[in-house]
Amino acid sequence: MTMFNLAQLLFEETGLQQNQIKATVALLEEGATVPFIARYRKEVTGELDEVQIRQLQERLIYFKELQERREVILKSVEEQGKLTVELRDKITACRQKTELEDLYLPYKPKRRTKATIAKERGLEPLAEQLFHAVTAGPEIESLALPYINPELEVLDTTSALAGAGHILAEQFADSAEGRAVVRELTWQQGVFCSQPARGKAGTVSKYEMYYDFSEPLRLVPSHRMLAMRRGEKEDILRLSIQAPEEEILARLSQLLIPQANPYHPWLRSVIDDAYQRLLAPSIEVELRLQAKKSADTEAIRVFAENLRNLLLAAPAGSFRVLGVDPGLRTGSKLAVVDETGRFLEHVTIYPHTGRGRAEEGQRELLRLLAAHQVQMIAIGNGTAGREMEQFVRQSLKSQGQKLPVVMVSEAGASVYSASDIAREEFPDLDLTIRGAISIARRLQDPLAELVKVDPKSIGVGQYQHDVSQTALKKSLDEVVETCVNYVGVDLNTASWALLGFVSGISASQAKAIIQYRNENGMFQQRKDLLNVPRFGKKAFEQAAGFLRIRGAQQPLDNTAVHPERYQLVEKMAADAGVELPALIADAALLDSIDLNRYLADDVGLPTLRDIISELKKPGRDPRESFVSTSFREDVMEMNDLKEGMVLNGVVTNVAAFGAFVDIGVHQDGLVHVSQLADRFVKDPNEVVKVGQQVQVRVLEVDVQRKRIALTMRSGEVKPQAKKEQRGAKKVKTTKQAPRENTQTDLAAALLKSGFRVKKS
Repeated sequence: MTMFNLAQLLFEETGLQQNQIKATVALLEEGATVPFIARYRKEVTGELDEVQIRQLQERLIYFKELQERREVILKSVEEQGKLTVELRDKITACRQKTELEDLYLPYKPKRRTKATIAKERGLEPLAEQLFHAVTAGPEIESLALPYINPELEVLDTTSALAGAGHILAEQFADSAEGRAVVRELTWQQGVFCSQPARGKAGTVSKYEMYYDFSEPLRLVPSHRMLAMRRGEKEDILRLSIQAPEEEILARLSQLLIPQANPYHPWLRSVIDDAYQRLLAPSIEVELRLQAKKSADTEAIRVFAENLRNLLLAAPAGSFRVLGVDPGLRTGSKLAVVDETGRFLEHVTIYPHTGRGRAEEGQRELLRLLAAHQVQMIAIGNGTAGREMEQFVRQSLKSQGQKLPVVMVSEAGASVYSASDIAREEFPDLDLTIRGAISIARRLQDPLAELVKVDPKSIGVGQYQHDVSQTALKKSLDEVVETCVNYVGVDLNTASWALLGFVSGISASQAKAIIQYRNENGMFQQRKDLLNVPRFGKKAFEQAAGFLRIRGAQQPLDNTAVHPERYQLVEKMAADAGVELPALIADAALLDSIDLNRYLADDVGLPTLRDIISELKKPGRDPRESFVSTSFREDVMEMNDLKEGMVLNGVVTNVAAFGAFVDIGVHQDGLVHVSQLADRFVKDPNEVVKVGQQVQVRVLEVDVQRKRIALTMRSGEVKPQAKKEQRGAKKVKTTKQAPRENTQTDLAAALLKSGFRVKKS
């Protein structure tokens, strides 16, 4: 496939201009990363954003794989001596892998089938004679008489005709046009059905709503498809596709049987056999995989969106933080970190196992706060989290101290604590102490800490174990890469895990950077990176703009201005008659610059505008400000909830069927999609996102099943609820992710929870 043809295909697929496509493909082929291209090569690409570039990258990979497969198929058919000019043209014109495989199917090596056995018995001439007949001839049985041969197990005309039918049935089933007809009609009109598996009828399970279920195949939503497939995998459900059989057979007969053929009724029976025995099972498997892939795509999209919002949650910033990993019998682990996240000290206290130990715990807590001049306290939201929050607040109150006390998500903290990264960072510390340190660091900067955890362990996905793990990992890695490069990374404080997601930096290079920093001290300027072993000019070009050095000798090193543009900015300062530091952050002076004076072949207005925007707010964190709402102190457990209560909460997960909200009772509540707003909501992501603070009203509580139904729809709030709402206390807190193992995996179970959703 030539570059011209590839550009034409990508143009038709993406709608982008061919010059944009050629330029972007060239950059990708040279090894440039998507964040680098989107940020620093806008003139080259015509200002394509990351989404467009990734789409182009995906289609580029698809067409390359298609071309490789095309070459293999052409070679295989040619070696068989069956490659006609017409077939070559058809194969060359293919733009879909499915279409290509359909064309190859008749020439693909097969296992021994009924058709091959019939050919071995010499029945192929009979099949050809019957198919190509154009005028009325002898009875069909008379044509079969010469092919009777007991030695070849053709005992009579019936077996001869059956063999000929098997040969033609395979030809019909291998027809690319026929398969396309069956595929299209089944997809458009087919019905996806679910029934209990053999022996499972009447069994109590979370899949009961699917015991007698059907829905148009192309309309089955992602979460329902994945739920039913899981039920099938667990041998509880039996799934099938009901196709429009009569219409399919009629269309196949019209397409595959010559109109003038006098043996039309017999050929129609062959069509029926081809469909029932070969085509229907094959196309059903294919379409079920297609539906699964479509469901995977949607589930992965939801997961990626949730992860993006979680990673971009507002950071508290550079404060000394006390992290608390709460516990009951085993005690609560306390760990202090300084402004850069460096571990200082830890203790274990037992405030919930007796009065004497509570007093001792309070003394230790207050000692740590005073000794290290702690500025904020982060408490994990797992077991005993609310009890620990209450204990800490009372301890502070007893001394007249006021410090922000923030509930922080523990999701994935245990995974981090036992990881190789954690062992490298703290080889001499217990797992639980590592967890407390991670909780403190999550408050300081969620992104920097969460990148150390496998995204699948953070708990913001939907059916994450049921989707393609390869596609999931690729998508989530792209999200992390995008977020890290969007925010920027402090070169002197970042872990190797965080640096490994910076554009152009591999995991080995990230570790080399850390080793160089440990041996030589903090980086003074970006170009010092070139002294790091195995860190070349190409890696520097891709990475430098996304790295920050606070207090650097070169002030531009703490901005998103790329080193390749330093000389340009210095010229702007000289033309303005000021030193470079005076130009930075002087909005009025920057606005007075005539950008047209600095246009060049490789520098256009998009880049110049980006430079001015960055210089106005150098080193600014693009994430939202760190402000949230605390949970009510009088609502600690599910038993404290009452119907009609109005509570503050934090969205912890968004799924196709609604949103989960943490209201501080150790169990997230569900706001069903129908309860998210007063208007119709098709996609919950239109209304809420992970980490968003919301106000909800309690619809119903099922303590036994541990289910809480919430609503965000407007409606008259009961007087008591209004009073309780006014009494709720607001303080700064953090955006939280869901705690582990608190959310039901199945939409089916949630929708069939027994709640009577009331109209507002």
